[in-house]
Amino acid sequence: MSRQANRGTESKKMVAFKMYLGITPSITNWSPAGDEFSLILENNPLVDFVELPDNHSSLIYSNLLCGVLRGALEMVQMAVEARFVQDTLKGDGVTEIRMRFIRRIEDNLPAGEE
Repeated sequence: MSRQANRGTESKKMVAFKMYLGITPSITNWSPAGDEFSLILENNPLVDFVELPDNHSSLIYSNLLCGVLRGALEMVQMAVEARFVQDTLKGDGVTEIRMRFIRRIEDNLPAGEE
């Protein structure tokens, strides 16, 4: 997928974040190939009232955001990988989610259906 096509979905992601979470992430750190970028959340509303216990310090509490992103993009025929790079809940200055385009998903309709 070209960088232009990826950037075309940028505005949709921004609107969705604003609509559902009340925040607008920054999109930065594009890879040279244009198939990978970072979403930077200055404020993550999912961690406002959360403290991780010491015995669960490896828990990625907001990981559901990665699943939501993957699932939403699957609905528009895009397979992506989403993973946390930084997390404010673990003391980082920002929350960073790294997104990587894997492939376009082809519709596989059963024979005789269109």
